[in-house]
Amino acid sequence: MRVETGWGPETSGASSGPDDGREPAHAASERDREVADAIVAGVERCGHSWIVGSVTRLVDAWGRLDAAARAAAVADADAVADLAVATVVAALRDLFAADPAEQRTTPLQVVRGLVATPTAVLRRAGVPGVVRDAFEERAFPDDEYDIVPRTLGDLGDPDLGPLLLAWGLAKAAELRTRAAEHRREAP
Repeated sequence: MRVETGWGPETSGASSGPDDGREPAHAASERDREVADAIVAGVERCGHSWIVGSVTRLVDAWGRLDAAARAAAVADADAVADLAVATVVAALRDLFAADPAEQRTTPLQVVRGLVATPTAVLRRAGVPGVVRDAFEERAFPDDEYDIVPRTLGDLGDPDLGPLLLAWGLAKAAELRTRAAEHRREAP
């Protein structure tokens, strides 16, 4: 999936006015919605397989479950993945519905909420946590299996990765536009 961000030399003018080459605010809002919709669609499309794949990969890497226990762990992941994805998708929609000035997290941080599901499945299966370096332990203390997505693309679709940047740029552009309008309206 490719989403055009609309940023480039033709939209990066320093001044803000009707003839400065910048897109109107309603176009920015439409672009924001397109990016948000693409992120949500990507999580809906990839989240389930990421959860099941994370469990399968770690169970297989550990290699100490018999065939029945392995199948049970994978089935457990499959059974709980849809609810986890629906919860994260709802949180993403809430984030995107919030005013940009009130957004206190990022889509990636919300998506990282998926980690709890394979972690719980792996614990129930008796799979021990993995050895991580000190930074990883501090940065992601609840990620005992080292599965936290570093980018949205880690969910399995590399086209999701740039969408986080597009979201951040859209948010920054919206906040800059508001600040410029506020300065123009100030006495």
